[in-house]
Amino acid sequence: MWTHVSRTVSSCFAVLCQLHSIRWSVLPAVIQSLVLSRLDYGNATLAGLPGNQLNRLQSVMTSTAWLVWSVQKYEPIMPLLHDFHWLPVCEQIEFKLTMLVFCCLHRTALPYLGNELCHVADIDARRWLQSASTSALVTLPSCRSTIGDWSFFITAPRTRNSLPSSVTASETLGIFKCRLKTHLFVASLN
Repeated sequence: MWTHVSRTVSSCFAVLCQLHSIRWSVLPAVIQSLVLSRLDYGNATLAGLPGNQLNRLQSVMTSTAWLVWSVQKYEPIMPLLHDFHWLPVCEQIEFKLTMLVFCCLHRTALPYLGNELCHVADIDARRWLQSASTSALVTLPSCRSTIGDWSFFITAPRTRNSLPSSVTASETLGIFKCRLKTHLFVASLN
């Protein structure tokens, strides 16, 4: 993972350095697409990454915002990110991961991903628990406290179970996306 983060950060900063000299002739949408698409690529696999690695990825997004909107380096950047509907890196990872879980639960993702995810109410021994009345997923214990927590089958149920029921009760993908993004924007403001 560290190699992936290092290569992503260095390639994004290389593109930003090249675009800095021609930023007035290049549309901000082009800058966003060249840099932010690299950040978005495969970021659901980055769930559980240590904070220092997430900070490196967030610095790429912050530098992109400084370049696009030509603001000073020490001005607060979070209001700009919210004005243009950019989720911080941590919330982007959570967004992608929960979207994948939604697709797995509705059988639109690859079968090998969805086979391991199940609701608490689906297990006979847990059917009488209070959590069985909710739409909570079974969270598996991890064997290792570092790399084990990065597994999809560990982080995906934890992330989905942390969402409010108004988000998880969505029936269509469009409604789920809208509610999830709204929830994550509000959470990132706090």
